[in-house]
Amino acid sequence: MLEQADRLFAQHIDKKVLSAADAGHWPDAPWRAVEDAGLPLALVPEMKGGAGLAPDVAASLIRRSAYHSVPLPLAETIMANALWTDAGGEVIAGAVTLAPVNPQDRIALVSSSTGVTLQGVARHVPWGKQAPTTLVLARDANGEAFLCRVPSDKTRTNKTRRNVAYEPREDVDFGGVQLAASDALPAPSCLGADGLMPFGAAIRVQQMIGAMERCMDYALSYANERVQFGRPIAKFQAIQHMLAIAAGHFAAASAAGDTVTESPILGDDALAVAIAKSRCGESAGQVAALCHQVHGAMGFTQEHPLHYATRRLWSWRDEWGAEPWWQEKIGRMICAQGGEGLWSLLVDRPAAAGMA
Repeated sequence: MLEQADRLFAQHIDKKVLSAADAGHWPDAPWRAVEDAGLPLALVPEMKGGAGLAPDVAASLIRRSAYHSVPLPLAETIMANALWTDAGGEVIAGAVTLAPVNPQDRIALVSSSTGVTLQGVARHVPWGKQAPTTLVLARDANGEAFLCRVPSDKTRTNKTRRNVAYEPREDVDFGGVQLAASDALPAPSCLGADGLMPFGAAIRVQQMIGAMERCMDYALSYANERVQFGRPIAKFQAIQHMLAIAAGHFAAASAAGDTVTESPILGDDALAVAIAKSRCGESAGQVAALCHQVHGAMGFTQEHPLHYATRRLWSWRDEWGAEPWWQEKIGRMICAQGGEGLWSLLVDRPAAAGMA
């Protein structure tokens, strides 16, 4: 499937599509191609109509989509369908996004004889109005968590904004949204106190790794092609040093991202996600800066495609919790275990899974 996906992305994602997406146009043809290939159902079990890919394979798929700067909520749709079907729901047709994205945002759920009603605002929701459906984590008065399938035409947009990559990030008001009981299912056990945060962070980790790989490929190609003083700039020690540092950051980020895929459910291991999101965020900033530096003035132009990857890196490192938020989580997990429990916390992955 990965080779098929790579060919699909290369065929349908070009500068024209990316420029149109930057201008606010939904890439309809690429989405149809992605949907026809079954990619949004990568993590849905085969018995429920999905591809049933292993977490590491699905993670590689998400990385490849980011490598090609796919301007679609593909990663969000993959994760949303995985969580919704795990909760007992059927596959959701079309693009799906996730909310809330910020740990401070809370969506309340009130049950009635006719269904449920939601209250609350979620900020910076990816493709909050462009995606036909939003999968919302809401909690009732007792703190019980529910996953709610919310049609986007039932919500209101309080503020429309875009991130640095020009991807839509709306503030969505769910106040007064009424749903049938079948659209609000008890959240699966993998969703702990942090709700969707580890799962959203898990997909951003994989996306950042894919975008960093793209930056490295651009930088290496340019360094070998650009001739200065009669030889490629890749022969100069200063350029080699920059590329080596960037490669080290990319390798460390990739290794951290790989640990996230070892859990049965992508994002279920909270400690692995916290480490990976923190490390990938740090690497993203370094790789983006170094690759721009290798390109010199060319790297800062609209004509060169490097910015499609680096702008996404700068955006994704701050979404679903920036490095400081996850570093605090790491500290709290370690302190909660105590000194004697640190070793088992680091090596016993099942024990760390789901910790908040």
